[in-house]
Amino acid sequence: MIAPAAAPALASPSASRRRGDQLQRLGICSGLAAGAWLGAAEAPTKLAVAQLSPILVSFCMVLGVFLGRWSAPALVQGTGYVRADVRRAPHLVMWAVLGGCLWAVANTLTVFAIRDVGLSIAFPLWNTNSVVGILWGVLFFNELRASDWRRRTAVVGGALLMCVAATIVAMASATQAPAGHAARGVIAALAAGLLWGTMYIPYRKAYITGMSPLSFLTFFTIGELATMGALAMSDAGSVPALWRALAGAHGALLWLLLGGFVWVVGDIFQQYAAKYVGISRGIPLSNTNQLWGLLWGVLVFGELRGAGVATIVRVVGGSVLMVLGAGVIALAAADAGEQEQWRIAAAREGARYGVDADYTRARALGMEPTATGGARTWVDWSVVAAATAVFLTLAAVASRPRVPVDPVWATLLTAAMLVLLAACGRWLWRATRFA
Repeated sequence: MIAPAAAPALASPSASRRRGDQLQRLGICSGLAAGAWLGAAEAPTKLAVAQLSPILVSFCMVLGVFLGRWSAPALVQGTGYVRADVRRAPHLVMWAVLGGCLWAVANTLTVFAIRDVGLSIAFPLWNTNSVVGILWGVLFFNELRASDWRRRTAVVGGALLMCVAATIVAMASATQAPAGHAARGVIAALAAGLLWGTMYIPYRKAYITGMSPLSFLTFFTIGELATMGALAMSDAGSVPALWRALAGAHGALLWLLLGGFVWVVGDIFQQYAAKYVGISRGIPLSNTNQLWGLLWGVLVFGELRGAGVATIVRVVGGSVLMVLGAGVIALAAADAGEQEQWRIAAAREGARYGVDADYTRARALGMEPTATGGARTWVDWSVVAAATAVFLTLAAVASRPRVPVDPVWATLLTAAMLVLLAACGRWLWRATRFA
C-alpha cells in the first residue's frame, strides 16, 4: 500500500512520477469498484413500473443521494475538512452546483429510458458518456497530450468500439421495448449520456485544482436537489400535491432512497478514478457499471426472459464489446509526458482562480500540503444521526417490492459489491486518507 506522504516529498520529480504511477493503479481499482456500485444503484428504478412517476422516482433517489453526500464526508473527514477546502478554492462551489444540476436531469432521463427499453438495454446507451468525456478531457485538461501513439490509439479505438457496441444494443431495443416507445427510450438514454459526459468538466476542474472529492460532492448535491426539486414540483403542480405523492409512495421510499445512497458509494469511487487517471480513462473504467447493470437486469429481475436468440446475442454481444472498449481505454495508462501535461493544466487552473500552488501540487498526489485535523464535532455526528434516522423511519413503513427478484443472485451480487467496497476503500484510506 501507498503511505500518505508529507508535502516536502514533492520536491523530487522522480518521487512525484512514482507516486503518480502508483495512484493510477489506485484509480483503476476505484473505477472498478465504482462500476459495481453504480450498476446496482439503478436497480430500484424498476419500481417505476408500479405506477410511480419517473420524475418522482428520480426525486426520491436524489433525496437518498443528498443524505449520502452529506453524511459520508461528515463521517470520513468531518465538516471542518470541507470548510478548509472551500476556503482554499471557493470558486469550485459554483462548479459543483452546476455539475449537480446536470446530474439531476440526466438521472431523470435514465428513469424514462429504463421504463421504455429496460435496464439491461438502457445502460449501454447512456454509457456513451465515455466518448463525451474523452472529448472534454482532451480539449480542456491536456489529457492524451504528449502521450505516445499507442495510448492515443487505444483510447480512440476503445471509444469507437463503445460506439459500435451502443449501436448494436440500440438495434436490439426495438424488439424488447413496448410498442412505440423504443425510440423515446433510446433518445432519453443517449441524452443522459451527453449530460453525464459534460458533467465531468466540473469534476476534473475540481480535482486538478486540489479539492477533495468528498468536499466537492457535498456541494454537488445542492445542485442535484435544487434541480430535481424544481422538476418534481413542476410535475406535481404544487407543494401539497408533491407531498401527497410522496405519502402515497411511502412503501417504496426506502428502496428508492437506498438506490440513491448506493449511487453515492459508487460515485465517490468514480471521483477518485477521475482524479487519478483522468476523465478520458476514469469514465470508461467506471462504465463497467454497464456489465453490472446487465447482471442485475437479467439475473435478478429476469429481463430478456423469453426474448429471441437474436435479441439476446445483440444485447450480450454489444455489452461485452462495450466493456472491452472501456478496458482498452482504461489500461492505456498515462505516461510521464502526459502526466506532465496534467500538471500544466492544473497549474493553469490554479493560476486562473488564485489557488495556492502548493495546495494544488500536493493534492494531485494524494497528499496534504499542511496538517489537517480529523476530529469530528457534534455537527458531524448530528448529520450522520439525522441521515440514519431517516432510513430507519422509512424502513418501518417499507413494503415488499412488487417486482419479482431472484434472492440468490441478488445476494451474490451484493456480496461481490461489498468485497470491492472493503478492498478499495481500505486502499484509498491508507494511501490518501481520501484527500
